[in-house]
Amino acid sequence: MDLSVDYLGLKLAHPFMPGASPLGDELKSVRALEDAGAAAIVMRSLFEEQLAQEQMLAHQATDYSREMFPEARSFFPEPDDYRLGPDAYLEQLRKVKAAVDVPVIGSLNGTTRAGWVDHARLIEEAGADALELNVYSVASDAELEGALLEQRTLELVRAVKETVRIPVAVKLSPYYTSLPHFARSLELSGADGLVLFNRLFQPDIDVEALDVKRELHLSDSSELPLRLRWLSILSPQLRVPLAVSGGIHGTVDALRALMAGATVVQVVSALLRHGPQQLARLRGDVERWMEDHEYASVEQLRGSMNLAACPDPSAYTRANYIFLLQSWRG
Repeated sequence: MDLSVDYLGLKLAHPFMPGASPLGDELKSVRALEDAGAAAIVMRSLFEEQLAQEQMLAHQATDYSREMFPEARSFFPEPDDYRLGPDAYLEQLRKVKAAVDVPVIGSLNGTTRAGWVDHARLIEEAGADALELNVYSVASDAELEGALLEQRTLELVRAVKETVRIPVAVKLSPYYTSLPHFARSLELSGADGLVLFNRLFQPDIDVEALDVKRELHLSDSSELPLRLRWLSILSPQLRVPLAVSGGIHGTVDALRALMAGATVVQVVSALLRHGPQQLARLRGDVERWMEDHEYASVEQLRGSMNLAACPDPSAYTRANYIFLLQSWRG
């Protein structure tokens, strides 16, 4: 049984790895992931806000602005709120790289070009085998055009690719007017792979405290169908590999993602709930299913149910919407 895959130019033993998460913060958990058979380690993201705050602190501007404008306190979280600051992040990456034999993928979270090019280079110098750009932005300005947001991301990818020699993947949200066109543009701009999708955590309102609540909820399998749709649509149209992130909790979830066109499967919530050994169970169960169904390799399985290969392509398009609405009988 051949489970090997090529992802971002990296030859991996199989498709299963942890996604960006706190699991990379401690060497003990990193080694446990490797022992569980992780094909690679993805570090948690280094955030743009951390870089901006570091610059402000360097110029002794943070306290000054807070004294002048009370609302400035909400601009950035406190430094202690971040698990790893920029310097600590790079040091942890070096330690992780020295501690494991599998590839280590760094992660940056931001949308602006300033500062990211330098930190991409530092992450490369720290030993990362690849880099994941986590594009997470919420358009709240009615004057800001969608095309401009996309153009900024494309410029960011080009700038990073001109700076580093390691492969670069872009982690996206699903909320683009024409995701296939944007994905193709990212590919033409030099992206070596795409990750579908980051999770846009939604704020809530506490009606008694008159405050906005921020609560972290782990994913479940109900989040996977959105990713299956776009994996199925994008995989036959792009040359770059696709990673799935979000909604992978069991064997069937992983199989569906691979059939839809994913090259690798990133797991986070299931590992946080059940521990690193969930990764070994997932790999073993998928391998047994493939043997039972006479698949010789992951490559044979991958994309076998995408838009170009499935028996009914309309299931991924408008016809499926019409059918579902008409099927309700009450």
